[in-house]
Amino acid sequence: MSKNSEKPVMFSALEVANLCGVVNQTAINWIRGGYLKAFKTPGGQYRVYPDDLATFMNDRNMHIPEKLLNVCNDAESYKTKSILIVDDDKGLNSVIAQYLATKFDGIEIVQAFNGFEAGHLMSENHPKCLILDLDLPSIDGFEICRQINEGSPYGNPAVIIITALQDADAEARCRNYGVMHFFRKPLKMEELSDAVRKIL
Repeated sequence: MSKNSEKPVMFSALEVANLCGVVNQTAINWIRGGYLKAFKTPGGQYRVYPDDLATFMNDRNMHIPEKLLNVCNDAESYKTKSILIVDDDKGLNSVIAQYLATKFDGIEIVQAFNGFEAGHLMSENHPKCLILDLDLPSIDGFEICRQINEGSPYGNPAVIIITALQDADAEARCRNYGVMHFFRKPLKMEELSDAVRKIL
């Protein structure tokens, strides 16, 4: 049943095919083969519940469109987990992204190079994990941590701080905002990936 309606939402085989980007016969073959859970109407037509379709697509690493997620009861569990790296040092940002890509299959890695980009990407993607430099142009990392801690529209990512700041109070300030992991530069990549693994 849809989370947005009291009436059950179901998809026909043709609608399943359109959502998955395949022809109608392929969707019917999935159903007949027992790969996709479905039932028949009294008129002999196949019908598929949203969560069954989302589970099918998720298990096969298929992109799940927003139209489908919007009518799933357990939409959060089907969304691709993502890591957002926010650091204005483009070289380091890219090194972290490339390193984590080798460690975590099936995780979307997104990069931002200033606070404005970070805010936009957090609102759009709601990442599971945020790797954040404190010293950013346009907005400082402390402010981002404060907003996340106070329940901003950014979702509720777990925050990992990476910083070259020598401010002795920086770690304590971040932990007051609920930050679990705090690393000073230069980074040890294995320690960073271990922290990400615990979050994911």
